[in-house]
Amino acid sequence: MYYVGIDLGGTNIAVGILDENLKIIKKGSVPTRASREYPDILKDMAMLTLRLIDETGLSIGQIPYIGIGSPGSCDRKRGYLLYTNNINFKNVPIRQEIQKYIPLPIHLENDANCAALAESMVGAAKDVDNSITVTLGTGVGGGIILNNQIFTGFNGLAGEIGHIVIHQGGEQCTCGRKGCWEAYASATGLIRQTRHAALGNPNSQIHQLVHGDLDKIDAKTAFDAMRAGDATGTKVVNDYIQYVAEGAANLINIFQPEMLIFGGGVSKEGETLLQPVREIVRNCTYFGGGGVPQTQIVTAETGNDTGIIGAATLGLQ
Repeated sequence: MYYVGIDLGGTNIAVGILDENLKIIKKGSVPTRASREYPDILKDMAMLTLRLIDETGLSIGQIPYIGIGSPGSCDRKRGYLLYTNNINFKNVPIRQEIQKYIPLPIHLENDANCAALAESMVGAAKDVDNSITVTLGTGVGGGIILNNQIFTGFNGLAGEIGHIVIHQGGEQCTCGRKGCWEAYASATGLIRQTRHAALGNPNSQIHQLVHGDLDKIDAKTAFDAMRAGDATGTKVVNDYIQYVAEGAANLINIFQPEMLIFGGGVSKEGETLLQPVREIVRNCTYFGGGGVPQTQIVTAETGNDTGIIGAATLGLQ
């Protein structure tokens, strides 16, 4: 048996074919060109999928279903993508469109949930039943796995962990609220904090790292400044770590998962980020005394293919 996973992104559509051990044996991508009408985008998705199946020497009969991960909200029962701000999709019948070209069952899921599922199936959380995966990227995404199942809530919209408030009346979030975790712990938030700190400290190493062009600041800049011994960069990083830890502690206090997994661009800082996060979380969570197991906080293992892998396993849920 072979599995097909599709990661629909605002920039690219990535498709992978996995073997029975959930190892990718073939993958490819095409530009999304998101300004187009949805039938054209989904036709490209289907054509790429069919091409990869053919190049792998497989037949449709060897594939039980196709899994698709997409940003935004979806109606899993009908196979509709209800809304996403990355692509101009609203109430799009993805299942129906893809089945015009490929006569297989279609499973649709939010991409952050797919990432969590990938980590649960073959990544850092493969040996535990309860885990939460947090992606620190442009926003803060997340997926919750309880008893080896994606937790979606009664209406399918659960898991928007980036929009828990950690600072009442704080920074404006894209969702309309103020003080959301996403506004502080995302790469976007870190870049904003770094730029603001640099503007107030003209002698900071940050200016040298970006050659005086603050528009070149990225999520790594403050960490690089800290490593160079810069006081401004160090403060930005310490504040950022505190923000990440506040949200992490909230999630642990609510769900007590066996594992909390960080992915996304900022997570590449590894232990520089996670070790102090663990120390703060330890003082902000409730474990009921000595001897009670504590949540492990680790980095994701499935890398750039996490969306493909998670989507490919949707029918195994």
